[in-house]
Amino acid sequence: MSSCRSENHCVVGFDQFGFAVFRRHCDKWKQQHRSHEYSYPSVSASKIESWQEMLSNWTGAGASCTTKEYVQDLRCQLANLGVTEYRVQVAISTLDNADTERAGPDGRTRNLVPGPSLEVGIETLRQIVLDVERSFPTHCSLMGRNPEAKEGQAKLFRILSAYAKYNPQIGYCQGMSYIAAMLLMNMREEDAFWALVVLLEKPKYLAGFYEHSLHTYVIQRHAKIFQQLLKHRMPCLWQHMEDLEVAPLLFITTWFLTLFTSLPCWDSVLVIWDLIILDGINVIFSTGLCILQLLEPRLLTMSDVSLLLPTLLRIPVDVSRYNVLVPALWITKVHKWELDCMQSVVLEEEEEALLSSGRHSIPAAAVQKVTKLNGRNAPDTKGADGKRSTRSSASTARGAGQQETLKNTLSKMLKIARCYLRDLSRLPDGPKDNPSQDRPLIVQGHSKHRAAALSSKGQARKVNSGRGRTERASR
Repeated sequence: MSSCRSENHCVVGFDQFGFAVFRRHCDKWKQQHRSHEYSYPSVSASKIESWQEMLSNWTGAGASCTTKEYVQDLRCQLANLGVTEYRVQVAISTLDNADTERAGPDGRTRNLVPGPSLEVGIETLRQIVLDVERSFPTHCSLMGRNPEAKEGQAKLFRILSAYAKYNPQIGYCQGMSYIAAMLLMNMREEDAFWALVVLLEKPKYLAGFYEHSLHTYVIQRHAKIFQQLLKHRMPCLWQHMEDLEVAPLLFITTWFLTLFTSLPCWDSVLVIWDLIILDGINVIFSTGLCILQLLEPRLLTMSDVSLLLPTLLRIPVDVSRYNVLVPALWITKVHKWELDCMQSVVLEEEEEALLSSGRHSIPAAAVQKVTKLNGRNAPDTKGADGKRSTRSSASTARGAGQQETLKNTLSKMLKIARCYLRDLSRLPDGPKDNPSQDRPLIVQGHSKHRAAALSSKGQARKVNSGRGRTERASR
């Protein structure tokens, strides 16, 4: 990384992946959470040559022209606003001025470009500008004011803004900048753009994660699915976190939306990304479980949320090392049918909670009221002194119905699994995972689909039972 020159005296160089190495005990060294002691195995020269040969024959014909068209349209809009992607920091104040200018006498904002257009909103551009500065600030391609960093920031700004124009339904959401920056570290700008499109829109990957109308709702749904996995895979840790009132939503938002790029060991991050691209969304859940399994012994010793939550938000280096995390990840599997089962359990509990409260739909605002699963809300009891009961007594109350709740949940899972396996047995010969491979994890209109499926299956059972009776009568 000889081209990476630092303007900060704290930086002594850059590691093999391009991350800054700081002098010990300086402020930057204390703040950064990145390890430079990598433990990934060496690769043979023949293996490298075979990969290079394959990549040399890789063609991306047709993608470049389309991407340049979006970038050109974006540059025209930025020129009208007096903004250039090469002066990202100055752009913040420029966008603030543009935002003030578009406000009318009544205080309402107006469009700078008259008529219907697909221009990227100023609020979106401002948020992209802010997140470009926050994304991997210690990587040589984005750090400082040298020409390489300026070009890297401009590329990241262009990709995110062009995608917001390409898909206005999703636009831009926080977290996408880390994914786009990761792609730029490993491929050309046009390839990174289309790779971002695939990751955000294919059901196998992150479809639905970043849609504005469902952003909070989807993350909460995934948090509850992960909570169900944690409950059945690691009941002791789940109960411990319940007692401390640490909900998965508090830490998996960072894990999931940035695809674990916050881990301190970059060689481990690259393996996780390889597995995600290969197997899809399942890997996101299995990686989360794997990290918790490695952390479980020390998490169980923490009796205060102020100790436990920071450990989950900043995964320790010794756990994220390649020679520790990757071998554990190979044996930690979460299957698609298992996620489908957990999702169905979560959906049924949401529907039951909403029906019991007299509601008949699941708006995004209401989802916040059903984040606690069955048996979690203990009665609001008072002691002899008239004060509320302590946390330990609340935990005891929750524990009283734990076995019954677990039994009911397992019964639901068994029913769903039987239906899933029965459907697979009716398919023609071929890979059994294909029917669910290209289906998004979040299923809209679940109640209608489920009711229709149950109805059709009920009719099938009636027909089959009628045929059985006819055959027995004929005998």
